Amino acid sequence: MENGGNGVVTLLFTEEELREISGVKRCDDYVEVMCGCTSHRYGDAVARLRVFSSGELEITCECTPGCTEDKLTPSAFEKHSGRETARKWKNNVWIIVNGDKVPVVKTPLLKYYNKSLKHAISQNGKACHRDEFLRCTKCNKARRFRLRSKEECRTYHDALANVHWNCSCIPYDKFSCDDEEERASRRVYRGCSRSPTCKGCTTCVCFGCEICRFSDCSCQTCSDFTKNAKG
Repeated sequence: MENGGNGVVTLLFTEEELREISGVKRCDDYVEVMCGCTSHRYGDAVARLRVFSSGELEITCECTPGCTEDKLTPSAFEKHSGRETARKWKNNVWIIVNGDKVPVVKTPLLKYYNKSLKHAISQNGKACHRDEFLRCTKCNKARRFRLRSKEECRTYHDALANVHWNCSCIPYDKFSCDDEEERASRRVYRGCSRSPTCKGCTTCVCFGCEICRFSDCSCQTCSDFTKNAKG
């Protein structure tokens, strides 16, 4: 067992939970393990996964010696690796357990991530974020973003901040500007549990929760939420 920099042993996971997992490193506020994602075309992309007690998951890619991609969400790493069937990172991102590649969802490593989602749901009564749309800066077509999980919320959050966002940036369902735009008659359905064609209500419009705000983001909205949450 390793000590953190201040000499305090991190006990996020028991010895039993981590015993057969390869590349374990314990630090002050997180546990780091070896992970990866396999593309049929490009092969294995190896990386380091950091698991924080807050539920945050952070990946530093080591696919090539010169790769500079770090602080990736699992879904962003999944896309970076070239995985063909993206949007299923819990099954596609693997951990080495007893010498075998095991989907991260089948390991204990997601227990804090799952707890953070449950906590957000209990705090808000119901974790409901309606679908949002963003227009491509190249073709001007509106693309739908479903916000049912923290990863999906992060994808939309980062896309909204990207002034050059375009269809090819979507990390799932390989989109291009040549794809048809969703019909206007379908765009009125935004996923509200109260009313299918709701234009925005207290049930489906969230003003900030642990699912759609991010402690590692420096934007004013996330910074204010994190500061108020700590206060």
